[in-house]
Amino acid sequence: MLSGIEYAVILPTVWMYLQSLNAQPFFLGLVLSAFSLTELLSGPLFGYWSDRTGKTKRVILLSNCFEIAGNFMYFVGISKWFLLGSRLVAGVGAGSGASIFGYLTRSSSSKDRVSVFAMAMACRQIGLLIGPAFNVFLRYCTFQIGPFHVDKFSAPGIFMCALWTLLQLVVIFMFHDLPSKPSESPCHEREPLLKQTDSQSPLYGAINCVDEPASNQDDFSSMENSNTSSTVPIINPICSQNAESHGGSKKPLIGLIREEVVVLLAAQFVTLFNQTALETLVTPLAQMYLGFQDLQNSLMYFLCGIELLIGFLVVRALSRCCSDRILLVFGLCISNISCIWCLLYLAKPKGSYGILLTEFVIGVLLQVLGLPFVSVSQVSLFSKVTAEKTQGFNHGLRRSVGGVATILGPLWAAGLTQNLYIMLGTMMGLLLLISVMVILSYKHLVEPSASEE
Repeated sequence: MLSGIEYAVILPTVWMYLQSLNAQPFFLGLVLSAFSLTELLSGPLFGYWSDRTGKTKRVILLSNCFEIAGNFMYFVGISKWFLLGSRLVAGVGAGSGASIFGYLTRSSSSKDRVSVFAMAMACRQIGLLIGPAFNVFLRYCTFQIGPFHVDKFSAPGIFMCALWTLLQLVVIFMFHDLPSKPSESPCHEREPLLKQTDSQSPLYGAINCVDEPASNQDDFSSMENSNTSSTVPIINPICSQNAESHGGSKKPLIGLIREEVVVLLAAQFVTLFNQTALETLVTPLAQMYLGFQDLQNSLMYFLCGIELLIGFLVVRALSRCCSDRILLVFGLCISNISCIWCLLYLAKPKGSYGILLTEFVIGVLLQVLGLPFVSVSQVSLFSKVTAEKTQGFNHGLRRSVGGVATILGPLWAAGLTQNLYIMLGTMMGLLLLISVMVILSYKHLVEPSASEE
């Protein structure tokens, strides 16, 4: 929720903050991308750490320290480069999201996964909803804190610094890791079920392990020589499967090189690339054609937050009767319609103020409408088709792919604000590509059965 508040509080004023520091337009893309750059680097590391230790609390506490430091630097804001550095530091803290999603995966059943993820993502949208309300009073701030002047541009930084500090106290005193399950080796039963005597066969023993003691191997070979028919060895699938999964945990990347995983990662990239590109475009476009300022921008993000929150609740309800892949296809259809609308009406806006406002609002609403369906379904599917033991690392890698998208999206949009046909055409091409990939791999986008695992 705090990450949503931070996003909604900072984004409406960051462009004007940069303008006050004499920054060029392309610098907006750099600042927005800086946060994602360090997030994509820290996410897999935090996820791997939580997978190995089973401790999520320590990861959250450390990441919160980066958020506190980054937002304080944003508050100080002595130059455009210092502002860029502040988002780099805060982005490290956002990497703990990988550990949190891994925690949610391990503590929920696959049946309830969509519902759990939808509610978790809805918390961020609640933050997006609340954030603009804070901006209403933050824009009137004008006072001194020691040598630092607080105004409507720097106030979001010190405000978020205080909220992250409060969360740090909440995590210390109120959050506790779930007790880890005792790990039992499937090959621990080596003792025979019956005491052996001279006349007893070593076959009376536990069969939970493929490898038997050497003495038993000798007895088996002597039995084979004495019998006319050869004995077919019994291999326990539980032991071999567990051995494979144990080996897979040492090389988690190998298990991710599968068709369905690649498709879901591609869906993550395209969705976030298009989303962040349009978000970067929206503020300058609204200012250029509609004359929007910080208050109007805050109101726009407030309404988008309401739509997103409703969307996540709808996805949560539909998950009881619709599969993940159906939700994914539906979300991609809406995203394609949204991109076509933007390409037709927003690439070269014309008409009166009322017509421009209507076209702008419809384009933004359509873009926001498809996000909950694509986001929740692909995250849920990803958690189901990848190994449970390495969920922290897996989600870290997934979020890193999304981080690359959120870096390239703002940079792409910021550099092409005067060439919207090229920008929106590329986004349309990426959406068509991922739509074709999902259709061709549709039969693989399901949770593997127990036999396949």
